[in-house]
Amino acid sequence: MKKIFLVFACACLSAGNIIAQSKKPATATVWPQITKEMQPWTRWWWMGNAVDNKNTVHLLELYHKAGFGGVEVTPIYGAIGYENRYLQFLSPQWMSALDFTIQKAKALGMGVDMNTGTGWPFGGPQIKAGNAAGKLIIQTYKLAAGETLNSKIVVNDARQAKNAAVLQAVIAYGDKGEVLDITNKVSTDGSLNWKPAEGKWDIYAAFSGKTLQQVKRAAPGGEGFVMDHLSRIAVDTYLKRFDEAFKGKSPGIGSYFNDSYEVYGASWSPGFFDEFQRRRGYDLRLHLNELNSSENTEKVARVKIDYRETMSQMLLDNFTLTWTNWAHHYGSLTRNQSHGSPGNLLDLYGAVDIPECETFGSSHFDIPGLRRDSADVRNVDPDPMMLKFASSAGHVNGRRYATSETFTWLTEHFKGSLSQCKPELEQVFLAGVNHVYFHGTTYSPDDIAFPGWLFYASTNFVPNNSWWDHLPGLNNYIARCQSVLQAGKPDNELLIYWPVYDAWANTKGMEMQLAIHDINQWLRPTDFYKASMELQKAGYSFDFISDKQIGGSSVVNGQIVTKADAQSRKVLVVPACRFMPLGTLDKIIALAQAGATVIMQKLPEDVPGLANLEVRQSKLKSSLVALKFNDLPNGVKQCKTGTGQILLTADVQKALEYRDMKGEALVTTGLKFIRRSIAGGKYYFIVNHTPEAIDTDLPLNVKAVSVVIMDPQSGAYGLAKSSANGNTTNVHVQLQPGEAVILKANSTPVALIAKWKYIEKTDAPLTIGGNWALHFTKGGPVVPADQQLSDLKSWTALNDPNAVSFSGSGEYTTTFDLPVKKASDYILNLGKVCESAHVYINGQDAGIFWSIPFSARVGKYLKPGNNTIKVEIDNLMANHIRYMDQNGIQWRKYHEINFVNINYQPFDASKWSPMPSGLLGPVTLTPVE
Repeated sequence: MKKIFLVFACACLSAGNIIAQSKKPATATVWPQITKEMQPWTRWWWMGNAVDNKNTVHLLELYHKAGFGGVEVTPIYGAIGYENRYLQFLSPQWMSALDFTIQKAKALGMGVDMNTGTGWPFGGPQIKAGNAAGKLIIQTYKLAAGETLNSKIVVNDARQAKNAAVLQAVIAYGDKGEVLDITNKVSTDGSLNWKPAEGKWDIYAAFSGKTLQQVKRAAPGGEGFVMDHLSRIAVDTYLKRFDEAFKGKSPGIGSYFNDSYEVYGASWSPGFFDEFQRRRGYDLRLHLNELNSSENTEKVARVKIDYRETMSQMLLDNFTLTWTNWAHHYGSLTRNQSHGSPGNLLDLYGAVDIPECETFGSSHFDIPGLRRDSADVRNVDPDPMMLKFASSAGHVNGRRYATSETFTWLTEHFKGSLSQCKPELEQVFLAGVNHVYFHGTTYSPDDIAFPGWLFYASTNFVPNNSWWDHLPGLNNYIARCQSVLQAGKPDNELLIYWPVYDAWANTKGMEMQLAIHDINQWLRPTDFYKASMELQKAGYSFDFISDKQIGGSSVVNGQIVTKADAQSRKVLVVPACRFMPLGTLDKIIALAQAGATVIMQKLPEDVPGLANLEVRQSKLKSSLVALKFNDLPNGVKQCKTGTGQILLTADVQKALEYRDMKGEALVTTGLKFIRRSIAGGKYYFIVNHTPEAIDTDLPLNVKAVSVVIMDPQSGAYGLAKSSANGNTTNVHVQLQPGEAVILKANSTPVALIAKWKYIEKTDAPLTIGGNWALHFTKGGPVVPADQQLSDLKSWTALNDPNAVSFSGSGEYTTTFDLPVKKASDYILNLGKVCESAHVYINGQDAGIFWSIPFSARVGKYLKPGNNTIKVEIDNLMANHIRYMDQNGIQWRKYHEINFVNINYQPFDASKWSPMPSGLLGPVTLTPVE
């Protein structure tokens, strides 16, 4: 661990601090000791399972040196022409390779996770048609009085017939409202032995069919049907193959991983009718017409709610909990991406040990100089509110970690920079994630030529990437941030109820997958989303909570407790909703009676579902009528009940103000934050994603005796200027656009920590250079010749075709005179950098400049008189790939999807314009006091 800390200490001091690193007594302890869990991990695609011990050792050592704490092994399709290297998934040879990987990683202090399958979703050769993902097939027929059905009731789809689709119900609906179950009137050959005596009839035939979906991106030995996640028998059958491969011994995996639920069209399971009747209390067979309808009627909506709730519970019980219990048997945890599932996301996330969200695409940030090419923008930007479903479930259930699959399609291939990673990563942290997994890293043997084996949807965190040598800058930053974000407990004062039944009431379609790409339909238009956004903008912190999680909550000393290991909350907020189960309403009232404060935007209108509807509606009405509200100022109504209260108002903030709860006022500056509660104080993680520099006193909603500023960019820290005012503390902070800071607010004084040195004055900047020696050190396709530059320009403008196509590293060297060191310190600003830099001054390592604003305090490296500066620049892979495509050099030849661009079209870089590369400057040195 000492070695890691030293790496942190010499990393660049970002200009956001623009302060000197103070000398810190050896006895002072501020940063938590870095562990492998605090470092970023990466998804490690085993391409075709073409792995061997020699390359495994080499690659793990490279990853360890770059600052990764662990890898997640995910077998995937392979490269064409290397089939003789493939290992069959879970074969003895594959298990031997896995065991070797785990032992080598352990020796390096790294961890290993594993996908419980290959590609995604779960499935494979052990899943035969009977246990494959199912779908409900409904065929309709018409009959009039006295008529006989001429056609046979058999499934029309030949593929379904081949895979033994089973007729489960035949229901006749008459024009006078009659409903008849005539399933027993169908003979084994499909003939209907029934004719109506009068009226007109619609006949609905329900078949239990199969989606026939195969595992996507499967590795050798992982091919086959996707399993039926709703069936316990199918799940047990799937996991049995792993048991046989493990031979009763735990492999030593940290956590088993399940990717986002992408089981398409899986609307059924053979036992669904029986499960529905057991759980909902009525026969779904008699409501096939409503289930099959998309009419916007109340009855259709109620049947769809019941159908979707049943599917959610079957997925939770038969897959999620079964899989988690299986992993626990082997002494491992589960890490699950529940998004996209046809169920209550909060309950599904909450049932596993580590809930994981996913970022897909790039976001817009107002940080000056941050590149975001229009061609790189996906159809839906990452939404932090979507990310909060995973972190909320973790927080509410007292989990230690909430993770994220991070940087999926951040940009087009080969165009993503470390600087672009930073704000996207920070947005994930702000959403409550405290452990990131990169998406990702491919296993590429040493003998594979540039660019090596690559995955089709990755940001390519691979050793062949031009900026790999600068990756420790990002990884060390992440480790510092996560060391704080994993400390203590979350500090979110509010719980916000998620009315999932309102979402399930959508009458369109059948199964409802709550996916990232569909949030414009099921999330953003809702009152729940709007209320959450307004509270966030006002500086409040919160987590989402489900009906099930409310049901398991209690009240202690006026605070809502969701789990023994979770933080307690001050207030439960109930956004405007139409449907609320009677049990949820009664529990909310009980929490208030026990001393909690509940804020409701309006009272629920109705109960969900169809069974015993009038009885349940009457009970809901009685519960609501029993609530007696009195008028308070500002349009707030109050119902005092027991030792607590229910506040009713459309404006939640007015109710919070009445409760004397104010949001963090620091958000008025445009800064964003998240808090952690620790013994003796709180951590604030704060980012500046605005276009403006911040130099002001920030009010914190905490009474602190002292505040320590911690710079996650550099590892520097010092005692801040702060002053307490009642229950608020003002802290002086200086942040440039793109920078982050951590404030540790202490309830007791701290000793042995030097004061944080703020910039009080800056003098006119000195321009560095005028004559630069440029030496290209490594890269390709051809290393360009050295150049002498009188002015800084892109490598693509050097009048050298080799430089235009070059991806790699180039060193800029120049000297400058500093007659007298009069200033307290000096800020080195590199200006425009394409794309990252490592700076050496007078032979001393001044750090990695990997993100905007590409500046740092460097006074301690300078001397009076002549100084030498060397700036090592790494550009992107893009120009080299462009050259290869223009010259027909084959580098992408894979099974399955092969290699596509960000729009999932065949990849071709030949028509790209060259990406600007190198040190563009201007490079300046600014004296500061």
